[in-house]
Amino acid sequence: MSATPQAPAAYLPPPPLQGGSLVLGTLALSLATFMNVLDSSIANVSLPAIAGDLGVSPSQGTWVITSFGVANAISVPLTGWLTQRFGAVRLFTASVLLFVLASWLCGFAPSLELLIAFRVLQGLVAGPMIPLSQTLLLSSYPKSKAGSALGMWAMTTLVAPVMGPLLGGWITDNVSWPWIFYINVPVGLLAAAITWRIYARRETPTRKLPVDGVGIALVVLWVGALQMMLDKGKELDWFHSEEIIAYAVVAAIGFVVFLAWELTEEHPIVDLRLFGRRNFALGSLTLAVAYGLFFGNVVLLPLWLQQYMGYTATAAGMALAPVGLLAILLTPLVGRNVSKVDPRWLATVAFLGFGLVLWMRSHFTSQADMGTILVPTLMQGAAMAFFFIPLNTIVLSGLAPERIPAASGLSNFVRITAGAMGTSLSTTVWESRATLHHAHLAERLPATDPVLQETMARLAAAGLSPEQAAAQINRLMDQQAFTRAADDIFLASAFLFITLIAMLWLTRPRKGGATAADAGGAH
Repeated sequence: MSATPQAPAAYLPPPPLQGGSLVLGTLALSLATFMNVLDSSIANVSLPAIAGDLGVSPSQGTWVITSFGVANAISVPLTGWLTQRFGAVRLFTASVLLFVLASWLCGFAPSLELLIAFRVLQGLVAGPMIPLSQTLLLSSYPKSKAGSALGMWAMTTLVAPVMGPLLGGWITDNVSWPWIFYINVPVGLLAAAITWRIYARRETPTRKLPVDGVGIALVVLWVGALQMMLDKGKELDWFHSEEIIAYAVVAAIGFVVFLAWELTEEHPIVDLRLFGRRNFALGSLTLAVAYGLFFGNVVLLPLWLQQYMGYTATAAGMALAPVGLLAILLTPLVGRNVSKVDPRWLATVAFLGFGLVLWMRSHFTSQADMGTILVPTLMQGAAMAFFFIPLNTIVLSGLAPERIPAASGLSNFVRITAGAMGTSLSTTVWESRATLHHAHLAERLPATDPVLQETMARLAAAGLSPEQAAAQINRLMDQQAFTRAADDIFLASAFLFITLIAMLWLTRPRKGGATAADAGGAH
């Protein structure tokens, strides 16, 4: 985070909004947040359609998700400096309008390369939107209502991931995938217009501040190189490829130089000294690993359902939608009690819940019906409710109020980057394990196997040529292999969630640091 001086003493924050202005202001900020979070999940169930339409493999299609996540992670640390330079209201409004433009361009993209480029633009301009929506929302309400305000904001961030797969699936099946981006245009224009109308006279003070240009360049370099390595690794056979080795070297050297520069820079873009604090370091690491696991599995499930279980995009969205029901019901309860109950206990409930959900999913077979798939999805919502607020309370615990914005931005940077990496790693491991399972199935099914010969005979009797019959059997083996591979990832993820509980209890959150309301702003 930029080291930003305090606002001039003469500046007095504007009074809370009242009446219709408060309602409209809250609606506009919530719409912008909804649109932003929706775009991180709406493309998940549309990936097969996007990949097929653009003539690329589904694994390459995951770049549509990861490119947005990485670009978003890179831009989040700039929010503090940009706010001081341009003002919170101008920056927020500009971010929303640029997001609308980038969305429109995504819908028009004729190739995967251009779609990824526009998704990168979308992610870059989206960075300031969520932290600034919290800032403006809190300025709209009296301090006594801050918890309620952020509770409403948190509900928006929970509804959007639920609506994303459902809306994305329906649009993909009934209209066409570009419309998952076009729907942002009217929503964003409305949010920007209302925000400017209400908040323009409530602009924050601006100051010309030095920017850590080298730090920004190093963040772009090492995060970008790392993501390229993860995305292209499976395609280029990992470290057997000189290109992958080059990405790895650039990422490693860039990261080391970044650490050295930021720790010695007078105005660092990222305050790495925060990692010297026990709660922040362990809390951020736990949150990042957990979010990477969570997001990787969120991407994997609809891919498996559509590619190997015969689900349409709409059906896959329906299978994921119930995740928000318990999350929406339980989140206000968690928010009210996070200051009364040790947040480590609440987060432990989340990790045990995720572990149970993923253990249940590790028993999925190719015969699993919708009911079997829906039960753990519904349970996952309860785990989500206990996930974000307690963990962010731990991350911010014990920090002075003036350090909370920098800490929140840095933990968001780590979390978002981990989410993008989780997507790449889960799809890579899925394909690798599927290849292994396919080979094992083939070994157990020699050409002389009587069951295989009988199946081939039945397929031939149905009018299939020997080549068509062999392709049909290979398809069935693929279905089994990729199902077993998905089960492997679900089981490993369950184990890792349970293991993370030990790291969680190494933290020492204390009362009197960040409040639940503060923590609620770091979704």
